[in-house]
Amino acid sequence: MINKALKLIRQFHKVRQTELAERFQMSKSYLSEIESGKKPVSFELLEKYSAEFDIPASSLVFFSESLSGKKGMSEKFRSSFSGKILDVIEWLVEKDESKKTKT
Repeated sequence: MINKALKLIRQFHKVRQTELAERFQMSKSYLSEIESGKKPVSFELLEKYSAEFDIPASSLVFFSESLSGKKGMSEKFRSSFSGKILDVIEWLVEKDESKKTKT
């Protein structure tokens, strides 16, 4: 789920994958594989997203499925809650993109 969150954060900030890959000094194809969940997300990459988009790394990690059992939240609840947040972000991105196509 962290991969989807990273992609939506990038889209929300209107940054193209090519631009971000260049800023992070990695290939676009590698960033694409990360965002699609084909490659694992490293802590170093989370720190880069944190700095680039001014989001605490801890907030990014919240979306990671590896945080099972923290603070009494069940995995099912955490996954459901994270999914809902991601759905809202995705909806905002799509809404913004549809406005662009109408103008």
